[in-house]
Amino acid sequence: MPDLTIQKWFPSVTKAEWIQQVTTDLKGKSIESLNRTTLDGLETEPFYTAEDLANQSRTENRSTLTTGRPLGWLTVPDVPFTTEQETNTILRDWLTKGADGFRIDLSGFEVAQLDWLRLLNGLKLSETPVWLRTNGQSGQAANALNRFLPYQLKGGFFDEPIARRLQFGNDPKEAIAQVTEATRLTLNSPQFRTITAGSTVFHNSGATATQELAFTLNTVVDLYDRLTDSGLTVEQIAPKTALSVSVGTSYFTEIAKLRALRILWQRLLAFYDASFIQAGGPIPQSSFIHAQTSTFYDSTATPYNNLLRATTEAMAAVIGGCDSLTIHPYDAVFEEPDAFSNRIARNISILLKEEAHLDKTLDPSAGSYYLETLTKQLVGSAWDLFLKVENLGGLLKAVESGFIQEEIDKAYQAKVDAVENGRILVGVTKFRSNEAAVASPERSPTNEPGLAERRLAERFE
Repeated sequence: MPDLTIQKWFPSVTKAEWIQQVTTDLKGKSIESLNRTTLDGLETEPFYTAEDLANQSRTENRSTLTTGRPLGWLTVPDVPFTTEQETNTILRDWLTKGADGFRIDLSGFEVAQLDWLRLLNGLKLSETPVWLRTNGQSGQAANALNRFLPYQLKGGFFDEPIARRLQFGNDPKEAIAQVTEATRLTLNSPQFRTITAGSTVFHNSGATATQELAFTLNTVVDLYDRLTDSGLTVEQIAPKTALSVSVGTSYFTEIAKLRALRILWQRLLAFYDASFIQAGGPIPQSSFIHAQTSTFYDSTATPYNNLLRATTEAMAAVIGGCDSLTIHPYDAVFEEPDAFSNRIARNISILLKEEAHLDKTLDPSAGSYYLETLTKQLVGSAWDLFLKVENLGGLLKAVESGFIQEEIDKAYQAKVDAVENGRILVGVTKFRSNEAAVASPERSPTNEPGLAERRLAERFE
């Protein structure tokens, strides 16, 4: 009987042998000439093999990337609040058209004055997760929900006191007191997350993936310091925490960014208390990652190209392992999205499930030599930067000293320089239609010290 083993037909080849063959094919050029440096300062090689993973902790990677994540993700569109009746009509309609949950923006409204029964009529928050943007009123909202919802809730509050401090200079003290109250009131609902730390404020200012990861961890520490000072324990607040991440257009980097965040989250919990780690297994408090597509990379010139950007970003988010996903409509950066743009945004997520079948695999990128290596690099660079900021006194102290702004400004300028030196923004610097760019709405000025909200394409439109 002939030898049909795979080793006979495809014998093992070492990385050194691959390098030798590539060097021969390059006809005198060194293989190092093919290396590239990302905007994060990470050097990438032209190819990777299993040997590159030899020194990595595969146990850590497997346990952190799959802990607690069921197959699939939740499609969570943004819903602006108008009136209780109108908003409820939208919620019930979108549930029949692909939404799994919602993120309702209550900013600018007094949550204590809302008719919650009418707003949530027909919805059961033990089955349909609803997240609420409460703009510093999460404690009041939790009180209102507790009055008429006797069961365990799913969803939570998107209330980011630190992010508002970075953008607008608001004192976070009162908002953090509200988060503390909301957490206490919902301890019996473990799937209702009241503490949110996100990268969006950094992402939209132009931060690199390393900076987003590091500064998100610093945000968590600043929040946890204040929450534990109020009497809550890390064991209580860790399961109530959601990490919210904006996902950009650098496909592989964004996949690795979400994978790295899960590892960093568990490392951070172990940093608080080694007892969080089970012998030979993962930390019980697995991360909950909400991802949203980027507005930083969206354009008002040839705006339908934003559909392609959102698709790439959404795919990176789900392959990276997000638990819930918000896809911004293609016109969100220059006008109020309409029924068409909202439907298309929802359908991107549905296509990734129903036609790409990305919800059928727990971790599609596991085992990729490149992505595993890139994940390890991001973990290392982000942890080093996180520790540097902590040595400066924490995130808010680093903002007051100007360190955070200076670092992000450098990263943003590097991205602008890359475009000016030939990097293509499709539909903006190349392949642009003859139609005029849509005027983007004026932004409110950012208080100093703070982080400016930007779009990369803005100065090229």
